Amino acid sequence: MNRKSLLASVGLFGALLFTATAAPLILFSQSIRQAEKSAVQSAPITIPFELANRHIILKITVNNSRPLAFVLDTGDKYAIVDLNLAREIGLKLDGPVRMHGAGAEVLTGAFVRDASFSINGFEGFSQPVKMALPIRRLAAKLGQDFDGIIGHDFITDFVVELDYQTRKMKLHDKSKFSYAGPGQSVPVKIDSAGHPIVEAEVTPIGGAPIRGSFVVDIGSGLALALHSPIVTERKLLGPHAKTIKALGAGGAGGRVTGQLGRVAELKVGPFSIKEPITFFAEDKAGAFANSDLVGNIGGQVTNKFKVFLDYGRGRIILEPNSSFGKPFDRAFTGLSIEALGEDYRTFRITDVLDNSPASENRLQRDDIIIAIDGKPAMDFTLSKLNELFERPVAYELTVKRGEQTMKVKLTPRRLV
Repeated sequence: MNRKSLLASVGLFGALLFTATAAPLILFSQSIRQAEKSAVQSAPITIPFELANRHIILKITVNNSRPLAFVLDTGDKYAIVDLNLAREIGLKLDGPVRMHGAGAEVLTGAFVRDASFSINGFEGFSQPVKMALPIRRLAAKLGQDFDGIIGHDFITDFVVELDYQTRKMKLHDKSKFSYAGPGQSVPVKIDSAGHPIVEAEVTPIGGAPIRGSFVVDIGSGLALALHSPIVTERKLLGPHAKTIKALGAGGAGGRVTGQLGRVAELKVGPFSIKEPITFFAEDKAGAFANSDLVGNIGGQVTNKFKVFLDYGRGRIILEPNSSFGKPFDRAFTGLSIEALGEDYRTFRITDVLDNSPASENRLQRDDIIIAIDGKPAMDFTLSKLNELFERPVAYELTVKRGEQTMKVKLTPRRLV
């Protein structure tokens, strides 16, 4: 392997208005392959997962480490571990390697040698960890530890079944898998970076349909993100568009700029998704400025299905679940919040949207939320707090501002 510094683009988790979106592209000047050890199973292996701000979290160990939290992300190719964690657990590092993520910043990390990850509950399985990058800083937006990412190199060894409602992943033997359920197959092409690309159609409100290529990106907590070239070309933003500024938008590559609004419809295969909340990117550089793709289809869409990732047969199978027909009818507070502290139970306001419930009730940046309706904030996770604030009901927040403690009424409402 050539160990010289590489400049590339990597799909990485990034936080956005209580959700997250993964950058959709990994490009390498050469293939990085290592021998992989995979257990052969006759029956599906069932592995529970957690959802943190709509991201699939798996418990993983690296070289017999303590249990770690890794995000499963189809917008990523290689197994990646946090750089500081890699040093902490004594992994062998070569490099440097330089990467782009969501945002324009270039990350500097290292190649990893002689390291592998294992999944709790799957005895006899391991795969190599290939890179270490400084990604742990994104844990504050996830609201829990964020130690690494796995993607294509893991998925391609199986048919991966994801059931968001039971929070279980099943790993099927890809050579023996046969589907007989009520779902529909959507053709996918796996690009050179290992990402599943589908042809889909999005119809802007009051505009003509746009058909093109989208990444199916389960590592994104959004429903839909449209890249800045198509946003500019089709003039999707302007006085006619009802949008709000995306607060706290960013990823591994720094800040991401854009607006949140809606489109009239997203069509994927035979399925029609009505009025999904959409991120309209305004970036000039980075992943969301990629003109080769129209955008990303994220976790708020895929969680309406039981999903089968069957890369070997060039398909993703989508089986609608009981949430499929529910509208994207969430309320907004106008707050961007991060979770701090060793237990991620200190909730700090990082930004406040103008003309929103938060600004109208004089909430400010750096306020600390210490209680909701009299219940201590430490009793919530960031995910639970965000879910609570998507409901259009009145809350009484107890907020600490410097040495002052105050009570504030807050009623989230639909803004787009």
